[in-house]
Amino acid sequence: MDERVRPSFRLLPLSLCIAMALPAHAADEPQDWGLCPIEDVVPPFADAPPATGGAALRIQQPTDIEGDALSANEAGESIFRGNVALSRGDQFLRTDTMTYNSETGNYVAEGSVRYQDSGMRIVAERAEGNQEADTHTIHDLRYQLTQRRGNGGAERIEMHGVKGALVGSTYSTCPPSERAWELRARRIDVNTEEGMAVARGATLRIGKVPVLHVPWFMFPVDDRRRTGLLYPSISMSSRNGFDWKQPIYLNLAPNYDATITPRIMTKRGGALGGEFRWLYPDGRGQVSGNWLPDDALPRNEPWRYLNDVAGNPIPGATLPDKNRGQFLLSNLHGLGPSWHTRADVGWVSDTHYLEDFSNSSLGFSSYFLQSTAGLYGRGLHWDAEISASHAQLADYTLDENILPYDRLPRAALNWSQPFARWFQAGLSAEAVRFQHEVFDAGSRIDIKPFVSMPLEGASWFLTPKVAWRYTGYQLDRDLAATLGDRSPSRSLPIYSLDAGLFFDRHTEVGGDAYLHTLEPRIYYLNVPYRDQSGLPQFDTNPMTFSWGQLFRDNRYTGADRQTDANQLTLAVTSRLISEEDGRERLTASLGQIQYYDESRVTTPGEIPVERGKSAWVADIGVAPSDRWSINAAYQWDPKLRGQDLASLRARYLFGDSGVANLGYRYRRNTGFRPGVDAPDSKDLLEQVDFSFLYPVTSNWSVVGRYYYSVLDKKELETIAGVQWESCCLAIRLIGRRYVRNRTGDLNNSIMLEFELKGLGSAGQDTERILRRGILGYERDDLYLVPPSHATRGSVDPSPDPSP
Repeated sequence: MDERVRPSFRLLPLSLCIAMALPAHAADEPQDWGLCPIEDVVPPFADAPPATGGAALRIQQPTDIEGDALSANEAGESIFRGNVALSRGDQFLRTDTMTYNSETGNYVAEGSVRYQDSGMRIVAERAEGNQEADTHTIHDLRYQLTQRRGNGGAERIEMHGVKGALVGSTYSTCPPSERAWELRARRIDVNTEEGMAVARGATLRIGKVPVLHVPWFMFPVDDRRRTGLLYPSISMSSRNGFDWKQPIYLNLAPNYDATITPRIMTKRGGALGGEFRWLYPDGRGQVSGNWLPDDALPRNEPWRYLNDVAGNPIPGATLPDKNRGQFLLSNLHGLGPSWHTRADVGWVSDTHYLEDFSNSSLGFSSYFLQSTAGLYGRGLHWDAEISASHAQLADYTLDENILPYDRLPRAALNWSQPFARWFQAGLSAEAVRFQHEVFDAGSRIDIKPFVSMPLEGASWFLTPKVAWRYTGYQLDRDLAATLGDRSPSRSLPIYSLDAGLFFDRHTEVGGDAYLHTLEPRIYYLNVPYRDQSGLPQFDTNPMTFSWGQLFRDNRYTGADRQTDANQLTLAVTSRLISEEDGRERLTASLGQIQYYDESRVTTPGEIPVERGKSAWVADIGVAPSDRWSINAAYQWDPKLRGQDLASLRARYLFGDSGVANLGYRYRRNTGFRPGVDAPDSKDLLEQVDFSFLYPVTSNWSVVGRYYYSVLDKKELETIAGVQWESCCLAIRLIGRRYVRNRTGDLNNSIMLEFELKGLGSAGQDTERILRRGILGYERDDLYLVPPSHATRGSVDPSPDPSP
């Protein structure tokens, strides 16, 4: 029989009772459940009809009820017996017997109560309540979440309107056969209107061992943001001692919030950090800072700040003030479809701050903080900006002479657009005012219009290009007196021709089919000489010689120098592309520049480019299988009969999660003059980097990294650790030793992290350290470019205070 019942007859609110009482619902970060067995705590109900709609549509849909038999008693109760089933939208309930009194609203469901909706499945022994009073009690139940991992049970659930309670409840993301952890609570009182719950007698168990007992705590039960405590960060290091950070989240409004982070370091004292974020239809931003009112470490261990690693005094080194801090601002605001404003501002109280509170092994490369703010626009054929930038010294081993010039302000425009049928016209222009704390400065305008004729076919391209570059200055009085002219300028034409061919054929290697390509390319550049010794050098330096420089019209960054040139680049690239999956299994490139004239334009201290041939530049990438990847670069100088650069990066994948990386880098000091400079200044850089994640078993793995400077004969970073991971629990123990500053000071730290998947983690964020140190640690960053190991430059100014 099938009886249509009024829509006011609601199904039992079982899913609401469970879902609102799970603190783990606040942890929605992606998790790896690859080690979990296929196991259903509550198997799917085969007799359930297909779900229609979701929770939001339930109130609009009627409830269907059916059963093998329907009877009534003298009390006016309807009794449904045998395979009683109720369905409404995505909800389905089946039980052996249901008694319902339409006059009083009382109901009782007994015997094999089964319930499911789009979010969970439940089995229980008995459910009873009153529809009119909106009171419900459910006995002896087990549940399984379906849209996220999670399962557990409860002795009893009591509901009265928006309030309710779970008695004797449990929760875990682990399957019952591998109960690595479980959260138990004697009683949880819930208020769905406020979205909060109070747990009493809560215990966290790892295996069968209780590790944490909380007599009382409050937590959110839905997705609404709320003010409260976040998970603390606890660590230990040789510099900070025992380190505790306790973030406090403040939900101020739907579109802005804040986090305040008190911090205690046993070697340094108390600190306070904060962050304020905002979001609105046209933009977003955040401001953050840290403050140490009385840093004890400089006072107690001054040798860390005044001496190098060998104990020798550092010239000019001073102790930082005890009152230390940092400020960061990032903001983006849209001004319609083409324009926006952006600001990234950073400040630190002293030049020791980044070295003290950065955990990067490359932290010593950050010798200044770059703050920038501006108006930016982009269209179909153009982009433009008006901006300002300022550099703050952040390295106590250097002085302000090393800082780049501030740009206060800078205006730039790039435009390129086809015209007629064969041509393209464009313009690059810049106007900037330079300032510096030490040096005299001035203003510069740089204009570079061009016309090109890009011609191409299916197997060839040819692009002749003519440009004219004008650069003019208005210098400050003292700088003008030094250079001999207050308004120097430079004007010259630039001619180039870029052409290439594409050949391909089908071939077989080892029985596999490949597309084999051959791609020769020539690039001719002609720029007449102009004497530029009377021009200042505000933001210009020679580029590092590389494959890309073979096809550029200037070997300098910035506009203060434009190279003179009469040169021809000959280059060729060949590839083997698998016809099965389209992957490049081999790519090899070789190129060289032929200089027909000596380049007479130089920067101070730079060796002129002589007539003849440049170094050979070779790049090769090999992927013999899906597990192997090898990339190498090599530069060989025929004049010196020696290498200028050698680089190797190899990667091998173990199983489904393991990876090993090997890297080697060497670069010769191209400014080295044989017979003039000291022999030990010939080499600029030589480093070896080895990292790995090796799975010993499906649960156990070891991780490590050894990053070593052959030239300096010192380690830059060493990581050694072990991690155990199951379906729902991960434990990582990591030891780390790394260089903190240019003086070679090493810092040691031990990090321990417990991750309860689906609930949260305790301890230091070891995964972030491992992701940065081991390329491919999570297999989703296999094709990212590894971080640069440069020793100069600006970086993101936000220091990470963790060790």
